[in-house]
Amino acid sequence: MIITVASFKGGVGKTTTAVHLAAFLQERSPALLIDGDKNRSATAWAQRGAFPFRVVDERQGVKYARDYQHIVIDTQARPNDADLRELVDGCDLLIIPTTPDALALDALMLTVEALQSLGADRYRVLLTIIPPRPNHDFEDAALILNQNEIPVFKTHIRRLIAFQKAALSGVLVKAAKDARSADGWNDYLSVGLELFK
Repeated sequence: MIITVASFKGGVGKTTTAVHLAAFLQERSPALLIDGDKNRSATAWAQRGAFPFRVVDERQGVKYARDYQHIVIDTQARPNDADLRELVDGCDLLIIPTTPDALALDALMLTVEALQSLGADRYRVLLTIIPPRPNHDFEDAALILNQNEIPVFKTHIRRLIAFQKAALSGVLVKAAKDARSADGWNDYLSVGLELFK
């Protein structure tokens, strides 16, 4: 399976999603994470500690891809239309993380319009960094996505400090020293299980 994670807005959990989906897939069979973001956030995260899967940049990806059953690609932010066409054609599923705030949803709707103009149908939105109740941003965002018939994961990713601690320590969220680290991992575990439904 080749999964590409892309977003038109920064700060929506793109790299966090790519890292944790690669970890989920690695538990099933060998997985490779290709860091195609110019910031090399996934690479820096991995270099601070240890991941159970290999991380390479896009120049090395072709060499190593043949040795892995699953590939997750963390793309650069804000792809243009030509980039988007290549991303869609080059994967089995394009995952678009977004936060539930108005600005992120505006950017998401532009992305979806571009995907629809390309005739793309292998994409799904993942709502991320969901604030705790009594905030209702998640429900409001999910309603908007459903009303517009945009494919969305049933699972959402909660806003947890554990993700920041994990990135700083160079580990997956489940290994972060935080009381809610298991909650963060369980969110991505549920997303991973949805990939095979």
